[in-house]
Amino acid sequence: MRMQVAIIGGGPSGLLLAQLLHKRGIESIVLERKTKEYVLSRIRAGVLEWGLCSLMDEAGVGARMRCEGIVHDGTIISHGDTAFRIDFDALTKASVMVYGQTEVTRDLYDAREAAGGRIDFEVEDVTIGGADTDAPFVEYRMGGEARRIDCDFIAGCDGFHGVSRQAIPLDVRREYEKLYPFGWLGILSETPPVHHELIYAGSERGFALCSMRNENLSRYYIQCSMSDRPEDWTDAAFWQELKRRIPAEHADTLVTGPSIEKSIAPLRSFVCEPMRWGRLFLCGDAAHIVPPTGAKGLNTAASDVNYLFRGLLQYYDQGDATGIDTYSQQALARVWKVERFSWWFSSLIHRYPDQSPFDLKMQRAEIDFLRTNEAAQRAMAQNYVGLPY
Repeated sequence: MRMQVAIIGGGPSGLLLAQLLHKRGIESIVLERKTKEYVLSRIRAGVLEWGLCSLMDEAGVGARMRCEGIVHDGTIISHGDTAFRIDFDALTKASVMVYGQTEVTRDLYDAREAAGGRIDFEVEDVTIGGADTDAPFVEYRMGGEARRIDCDFIAGCDGFHGVSRQAIPLDVRREYEKLYPFGWLGILSETPPVHHELIYAGSERGFALCSMRNENLSRYYIQCSMSDRPEDWTDAAFWQELKRRIPAEHADTLVTGPSIEKSIAPLRSFVCEPMRWGRLFLCGDAAHIVPPTGAKGLNTAASDVNYLFRGLLQYYDQGDATGIDTYSQQALARVWKVERFSWWFSSLIHRYPDQSPFDLKMQRAEIDFLRTNEAAQRAMAQNYVGLPY
């Protein structure tokens, strides 16, 4: 089989790229190693930058998001019982959208199926060949049958553990990584959110985040040890610890209930350079990971998709390879700024095991500076709502 673009990975970044290309008459196939049901069962962040919202509209899949998503014009930062608001709208004239990644993925699957686009699920033994030539191809097995896709380009949207990054020779790629000495214990509960905006809370006991999926579905997190297991935490223990870390006014009004999902996520910063090798392009987690602080994972994948889509469109419409030739440089310039913001925000509100009394004073001074300085708030707001593509 021949396709213009082979996309490895049927998550939101691969599906978004496929749908954008379809809208402009560029054929693609999506290869996913799991089932559709498995992909839709994954619980991920739900804060969308304005740039991703615009891409969803451009792909023709933004209607439900615009109808059911919750626009957030600001967020709350607290330390102990001291809390203040960062006003995105006043500082940047922009906002973010709270709309679950699962719902983004569901909308993209619906659009792909309605368009008759090809998705092969439960693929195995995926290998990439000829990426450094003018005739790249992807080979894989599906239902025990060997298959091959000859194509013009390959988009590796298959995540941190996928095959795409590994296809780039070790003497070509360089990887940068920082592992954080804690994780996030998160629960999902069918309870109303404690506040209509997100609360990022720092405390002497560690970090906490109050988030939501909709008016009756809340997502809460607390910083925990990487040696912890979800089953070590009862629901009652989680709620008690959360209340200790958020301002008293919110702890007093928190509605608790049984968790319907509970998991622990490690925190990592990771970047692979370059993000292009020949006709293979890395997108999203295949190329970079950010801590969940600030919800930049999906949004940074979307910025990669934007650059790659524009480059492929320029190539097919105008015969101009400038966009694909500069893809890695464009994407990485934004990736490193997002990595910086996620690292800074994580450092601002987490408790690190090796912090000295001086470090703790500096952390508190940084929070106080942010609370009292409009320029600092504007810089944070600009990064939170999303840097321009």
